[in-house]
Amino acid sequence: MLGGDQEPGNYYVGVDVGTGSVRAALVDQRGILLAFADQPINQWEPQFNHHEQSSEDIWAACCVVTKQVVQGIDVNQIRGLGFDATCSLVVLDKQFRPLPVNHEGDAHRNIIMWLDHRAVSQVRRINETKHSVLQCVGGVMSVEMQAPKLLWLKENLRETCWDKAGHFFDLPDFLSWKATGVTARSLCSLVCKWTYSAEKGWDDSFWKMIGLEDFVADNYNKIGNQVLPPGASLGNGLTPEAAKDLGLPAGIAVAASLIDAHAGGLGVIGADVRGYGLACEGQPVTSRLAVICGTSSCHMGIDHMVQGHAAFPELQAKATARCQSVYAYLNSHLDLIKKAQPVGFLTVDLHVWPDFHGNRSPLADLTLKGMVTGLKLSQDLDDLAILYLATVQAIAFGTRLIIEAMEAGGHSISTLFLCGGLSKNPLFVQMHADITGMPVVLSQEVESVLVGAAILGACASGDFASVQEAMARMSKVGKVVFPRLEDKRYYDKKYQVFLKLVEHQKEYVAIMKGD
Repeated sequence: MLGGDQEPGNYYVGVDVGTGSVRAALVDQRGILLAFADQPINQWEPQFNHHEQSSEDIWAACCVVTKQVVQGIDVNQIRGLGFDATCSLVVLDKQFRPLPVNHEGDAHRNIIMWLDHRAVSQVRRINETKHSVLQCVGGVMSVEMQAPKLLWLKENLRETCWDKAGHFFDLPDFLSWKATGVTARSLCSLVCKWTYSAEKGWDDSFWKMIGLEDFVADNYNKIGNQVLPPGASLGNGLTPEAAKDLGLPAGIAVAASLIDAHAGGLGVIGADVRGYGLACEGQPVTSRLAVICGTSSCHMGIDHMVQGHAAFPELQAKATARCQSVYAYLNSHLDLIKKAQPVGFLTVDLHVWPDFHGNRSPLADLTLKGMVTGLKLSQDLDDLAILYLATVQAIAFGTRLIIEAMEAGGHSISTLFLCGGLSKNPLFVQMHADITGMPVVLSQEVESVLVGAAILGACASGDFASVQEAMARMSKVGKVVFPRLEDKRYYDKKYQVFLKLVEHQKEYVAIMKGD
């Protein structure tokens, strides 16, 4: 292990596959991004709640962005490669060729995306078993996990997909297999989305109980019977074929992967916080909570509220004229209309419950819908700005709800670490600080998810003694945003309303179901 005596000039490549794009970065051993590239990827929605992608399309995009970020450098200085991705389900046959996950029989579309909600009846039946493995995923399983999707494939696409399937990969594990030819799975994906236990392994009785005894008979070959911790080095590294595809040297270390949000956590949560006056200084890393603000956390909710408003065309025109994003424009407009009061007080009588696509955490209730109370007849730009603010606040209240659930489970959290697209939005950051009452640490590198993926590659290369050492060396504090404690009473009241909204929604459902 080179540890602290590394020679300068070692580089690592991180590749992040998000919902709408693939991104890559070249990162040095101090965690600084030297090059960045991104490439959009295709999505299909053949019917409502069915969301599909193509593993071939995604790998091709990985190759494009990786070649771009290593242009003009000595590739022999690249020591490791790490992947992270969304928890989407990739289906391949016994020869590793794509299989269709759709009724149309289109094998090109061989991925059921993380946000796909086709397996509603399957997840209901799985949760009704009350099997003990469910306690490891919060008591009930989300429709976005893999077991219900696998059961859906067995029950709906038996001949075209299920019977021919040789391999079911979580997308991050598909990428590391594609790079190395090693089918080992990451402990991260299997524990979070597949009911694997780090201590006990697979539970045969669960798969038998839900009707997927096929995996038990197969000795889990199709879903993973070799499991490695994230950052572990895979096989002999990058295969010659994958090296040619990616524009990298064959044989460089490739790491066992991470789910994208977890890579973000890896990229921010280990930063040295000395000198910032934070309660987490000197405390175990478990006092820190990483909040990864990408598509799945909230983009869709905010976009939906803003783009559906009557004043959106006016907003677009004004933002374009100022060469700003619509959100930067809305933030400045809120500052304009707040007058003497703090900006958050503009929503005193407007409240939002933001679960337009169900709730993953901590309620794991896919039936939940979005709610807004306090609408007026006017639909001007002021109204749009305040609705946007209420939605941002709702997402922060959702974070507070998750923190309370974690603390009820025995955690003790004092500091938030934010990364991802929305961490670039100062209003979003300040609202998280004010509403949770906790300081928010922003990373020096905004693209913390890519730093996290590169940390995996650095760990696999052997340049650091452990993931923890790589995290401490490669993630750095950029800025700390403290809560406005004088506004605490206001947000406590709004939070009470937030909790009432979901309580009432459940009451309405009960009324409509009643005799």
